[in-house]
Amino acid sequence: MEIDFSKHDGLVPAIIQHAQTDQVLMLGYMNQEALTKTQAEGKVTFFSRSKNRLWTKGEESGNFLFLKEIAVDCDNDTLLIKAMPQGPTCHTGSTSCFKEETAKGFIYKLENTIEQRIADGDNKSYTSSLFKRGVNKVAQKVGEEAVELVIEAKDDNLDLFVNEAADLLYHFLILLKTKDVKLEDIEAVLKGRSK
Repeated sequence: MEIDFSKHDGLVPAIIQHAQTDQVLMLGYMNQEALTKTQAEGKVTFFSRSKNRLWTKGEESGNFLFLKEIAVDCDNDTLLIKAMPQGPTCHTGSTSCFKEETAKGFIYKLENTIEQRIADGDNKSYTSSLFKRGVNKVAQKVGEEAVELVIEAKDDNLDLFVNEAADLLYHFLILLKTKDVKLEDIEAVLKGRSK
């Protein structure tokens, strides 16, 4: 990866993007040392212009950005870094420094919540209890929710239709987990079909 650090006093912009949702999280600046440290340690590190030193995102808050991949633009003077955030990215407590949370972001967050509830194994959790009953029971529940959605689609109550659609999506995410499949896998198939 050839990066031109000469244009802006040894710094290049680094756009941070959520590795799962593609939401832009923040913009920082890196010098060669910050990039090397990021690659070596797997935590995104910037050169802080205000502190005049290297600064690893999360070093004080614990809200690290874990490196997934790095791309460089066509002029070799800007980085696109895909990372998994641990907690909010913005110092205000927001998911992104740009405030907006994408809809895709919420669905992926829901997928992570489902995985966490299953991992915790709490018997009081509906998600965990259903998952423990196995793929047949989860698949049956998805079928029931699909039928309820079809029934509501034939009526005029949009509120009930939307709620049934949400129920179906939620249970579908649990079914994906029983098969150890991620939303990204489904997206990849749909993207392949759209060509």
